[in-house]
Amino acid sequence: MKTYLGSCHCGAVRFEADIDLSLETLRCNCSMCKKIRWWAAIVKPESFRLLCGASELGDYQFHRRVEHHLFCRHCGVRPFSIGQSPRLGKFYGVSVACLDGVSDEELSWVPVRYVDGRNDEWDKAPAETGYL
Repeated sequence: MKTYLGSCHCGAVRFEADIDLSLETLRCNCSMCKKIRWWAAIVKPESFRLLCGASELGDYQFHRRVEHHLFCRHCGVRPFSIGQSPRLGKFYGVSVACLDGVSDEELSWVPVRYVDGRNDEWDKAPAETGYL
């Protein structure tokens, strides 16, 4: 477990999160995640701290409206989302790509689990994952 700093591209939104990048991260094929190529580390609320930029965040919701897809109103980057799941309870999906100071080499070793969100099969990988 390590505390990582993260931010959007312009720096208006900054956060820190306690994450173990040796554990699995997620990539999903739902309509939203596919379009933005989302790569998330799932963390509990107590492991996430928004340092600045709450007023700079826009919120997009769709489908069942249980997840908040947050984005910086200035640069458009999506540094994290907030969700609610029967299995996980409330969680934060931290964009692995928004973690500051993580080398390309470190990122290349982060395990990824693919999920079939398109079909609400969260415990299954989609048949094809190369595009994710």
